[in-house]
Amino acid sequence: MSNLFGNVFAFWRPKPRQLPFAVLFKKFQHILERNNRILELMADMGDKLGGEYVFDRRYIEQTTEQMGDHVFKLISDLSVLTQRKNVDLFMAFERIRNLLWQELAGRPQVEGDAYILELRDVGHDQIEQVGGKMAHIGDIRGRLGLTAPEGFVITSRAFFDFMNAAGLLERARKGIAAWDGEDAAALDELAADMRRRILDAPLPRGLARDVGSAAARLVAGRDGLDALMAVRSSAWHEDGESSFAGQYASALDVVPDRVMEAYREVVASAYSATAWRYRIMRGYREHEVSMAVGCQLMVRGRVSGVLHSYAPAADEVMAVDAARGGCRTVVDGSGPAVSMLVERMEPHAIRAVSPQNDGPDEEPLLTAAQAQELADAALAIERYYKRPQDIEWSFDVRGTLHILQTRPLRVTTTGAENPAAAETVPWDAEVIFEGRGLVAQRGVASGPVRLVRSDADLESFPAGAILVARHTSPRYSRVMRQARGIITDVGSPTGHMSTIAREFRVPTLVNAGVATEMLREGEEITLDTTRNAVFRGRIGAADRFELTEDDAFEDSYEYRLLRRLLKHIAPLNLVDPHGENFVPSACRTFHDITRYIHESAVEALIHLSERRGAADLSSPRRLLTSAPLGLLLVDGGDGVECPPESETVRPDQVVSVPLREFLAGMDACGTWCTEPVSVDLGSFMASVTRTFSASLAGPEAVGRNLVVVLRNYMNLNMRLGYHFNIIDAYCSDELNDNYIYFRFLGGVTDFIRRSRRARFVAEVLERYDFRVEIHGDLVVGRVKKLDAARMARRLRMLGGLVGYARQLDARLHSERDVARHVRAFLEAMRDSIGGEHEE
Repeated sequence: MSNLFGNVFAFWRPKPRQLPFAVLFKKFQHILERNNRILELMADMGDKLGGEYVFDRRYIEQTTEQMGDHVFKLISDLSVLTQRKNVDLFMAFERIRNLLWQELAGRPQVEGDAYILELRDVGHDQIEQVGGKMAHIGDIRGRLGLTAPEGFVITSRAFFDFMNAAGLLERARKGIAAWDGEDAAALDELAADMRRRILDAPLPRGLARDVGSAAARLVAGRDGLDALMAVRSSAWHEDGESSFAGQYASALDVVPDRVMEAYREVVASAYSATAWRYRIMRGYREHEVSMAVGCQLMVRGRVSGVLHSYAPAADEVMAVDAARGGCRTVVDGSGPAVSMLVERMEPHAIRAVSPQNDGPDEEPLLTAAQAQELADAALAIERYYKRPQDIEWSFDVRGTLHILQTRPLRVTTTGAENPAAAETVPWDAEVIFEGRGLVAQRGVASGPVRLVRSDADLESFPAGAILVARHTSPRYSRVMRQARGIITDVGSPTGHMSTIAREFRVPTLVNAGVATEMLREGEEITLDTTRNAVFRGRIGAADRFELTEDDAFEDSYEYRLLRRLLKHIAPLNLVDPHGENFVPSACRTFHDITRYIHESAVEALIHLSERRGAADLSSPRRLLTSAPLGLLLVDGGDGVECPPESETVRPDQVVSVPLREFLAGMDACGTWCTEPVSVDLGSFMASVTRTFSASLAGPEAVGRNLVVVLRNYMNLNMRLGYHFNIIDAYCSDELNDNYIYFRFLGGVTDFIRRSRRARFVAEVLERYDFRVEIHGDLVVGRVKKLDAARMARRLRMLGGLVGYARQLDARLHSERDVARHVRAFLEAMRDSIGGEHEE
């Protein structure tokens, strides 16, 4: 009875109103427009961080507000398009917007609740949690594979919980706000009071326990000198554009039982009068103070020192100061050191030593092999961070090189005194190409070419190489820190990858057209996006320009605020649409939300076109084509030009750009074979089975030959013989909007031959930049964000492909036939539509 009443109530319950397809398509267009506007705003904010534009807080607030408004409306548009509430997206939006508001209000937000992170698990992505110094050490160990002391980090979360629980952050803010800026004794008194309170304040519950456990794990199996630790500061901004060198405390030779005591000392050093004055002088606000603390095993050094990877006063050398034993005497100047110059070019010979050894039999501080090893490590770090480096290092008693610390080395010269200024560089190298493409990020970079054709090429991408690829991809974010520069044949300066390149400050040229054709794997080149040119060879002057280019505003509070805001806006975590984390709840930035909605909107439109497009629009008309397609056409608006009463449409009356190009490709390539194809008995029986199955499946499963068109849009569902094609395409002058979705399935023969045809289709699509998936005899290909001319060529190619592949499965007798037909089809395309099939 309850089921009966439930069914009755369900019958009377009002059903959600279905919007017409034309209205939904308009929402789709709004999504594309908002997507582009959001990417343009991200690009503009990224450009501001390039140091070439002056901006103020008003710009930051207005742009952030505009960004939030567009993202909110983007989610709303998707909700209309999909007829879903998209609660998870709205929740992600509110979470990110709240983080931005907190940052603007001077309340920096720290991700993560952990008090302890192991060094092996950290890198630059965790810089907010572990501070600059330890983030660099994590990169050196994990990304560059160099040796650094083992250890763990007591995080920024521990600092904030510790200081807030005792009311000390608020006390520091009020104290410094009341200081008149002149009374040195008053600042000293404030600093002394803060130190006393920090040393006496209770620790957060569980912090001492977590630190004790981490220390025990670190020293397990060690004793004596091998069990001692260095407890070192790792504040926000430390070892960044402002070095904070010598401002904060470090404790050496700490036994495990005294780590918490050393931790309090390091935290208290953040509020010494010296450190406070330094921050004020550099323009830091009180809410920018945070102190993570690194705990590492001590290195017993045989010889240690400091290296500057670039010495502008000399030609192509590194400056090294070294002393026997540990690094401290060199760093603080408390003991004598030997200075030497080491050549930047291999084999990194030691050019000069001062003072000279006292006697001929005295052992040199560094052997030639050690100098080479040290120089190689320094250049790897320099290339990774794209800046000259100030590096502390030590060779231990076993001869192992340890990197103890690295920070950017400020090397700046200006005007006519700068021999590396781009406008004055006497370029005498061979120009490979210039004036092509669009600059996404300005800069100069030299290095070897690394051609990236697939995700597999990213696995072994070498640090310091220049990434060269056919098209842009957000997947390149995986190697953005290793890459010295990026060049692509196709792409947009406001696309996802370009946004990430600006975030990492990687000189980037997109849409160059000829890079993969003209640049060879491994050859040394110089990319200069200040001139939009690529030169053969490594140009020393360009290299120096890259290393000495000044970043005008990186020390300003507005710059740091914008950079912090962009951490919640620009990074892209949702890279792979087929990955498990490509879901709304995984969106951590506005860029993530934008990418998710763009992908979802395209999929939703394909679904709507297939299910509802024809029913909601004008009556179908028969499309007259030279090939026997039996195609019905539904015009959604401005797709054709013919009398309203006409029951047919001629090809010359088609206005829809995608359909027009598709039909042109069918007519141009001559691939529509009408000769009968011989089929063996096995294939005949397979066709009988598939025909019988199709007859039982009903008309929806079999499909109908129907195309829905607008001026820039086409959704084509077409059965040819025993295979089925779906093409959903948008082609306009706005390349960020453009995409093609292609699906191919079926055939008359056995599964092996159908699979061969699937591989043929996939190989052809890959040559034309499609990202391809194969599942048995099903092929799905996607390409997007190409300019209108390139999209047109691919649509013409598809016109030829569906005809060429129509009966091809019956002709594929062996694996060799697949490769032969790929070559034949590509040659046919080159002869008929010209241009751009890719080898």
